[in-house]
Amino acid sequence: MAEDLGMNGNRLMTRAAGALALLALLAGCNGGSGSGVNAAPPLYAQIAQATRASIAKNRMHRAERPPLTRKMLDEIEGSYIEVTLERPDIFAYLSAALVRRDGTPGEVVQWRTEDEVTLTMRNGMLIATRGLGGDLVSADVAVAEGVTGPASGGEKVMYVRTGDLEERRLVLSCDLADLGPAPVEIVELTHPARHLRESCTAEGAAGGRVVNDYWVDSRSGIVWQSRQWAGPHIGYMRIRRLTTG
Repeated sequence: MAEDLGMNGNRLMTRAAGALALLALLAGCNGGSGSGVNAAPPLYAQIAQATRASIAKNRMHRAERPPLTRKMLDEIEGSYIEVTLERPDIFAYLSAALVRRDGTPGEVVQWRTEDEVTLTMRNGMLIATRGLGGDLVSADVAVAEGVTGPASGGEKVMYVRTGDLEERRLVLSCDLADLGPAPVEIVELTHPARHLRESCTAEGAAGGRVVNDYWVDSRSGIVWQSRQWAGPHIGYMRIRRLTTG
């Protein structure tokens, strides 16, 4: 299991849990650059009210999720994802802040909150986090132009923050399996998708196994849902695409 990969960062996990609990409150903000929203839409107001109440009772425990409807989501401009940090079961909503291309195949999208906690993905695969403690500094992933999600198995290299100025290099050997059609329902809307599973084993003394799952729509080029490992401190994240802008 992934927990074999050095999960001794209780202090860092406390920081991460506190950060994501705070992020849930940011659903009441304007969603960041590129959202095109000048006033907080109804979704934000409802989410902010519910999460404030639950966090006030016990900040470090799960915030009760307010109900989402497709009608509420249709009123929002911009692209948004819902991210759940599995171990403390705390969630947040992030907006697309930056879309770019570089010298490596694939599209890079940075998702962020107002206080600059970010997740960065390449073709829907997590390659960096910032602001959670024990962050994923960067990752080399198997990508190809025109292919959403992982393009193949092979080696994946992750660089994980272990201290203020220290990084740990993790090398994973991965196999990729196509588990076939698996439509995904997200807030009253069903999306066609195929389920891809990336099964990885850590090389060297670290040992351990990591399994990443992606529900990919090759026609639209969107990873509608995924479960991805962000390193030994953060653990697994569940990510789903709420809106496409």
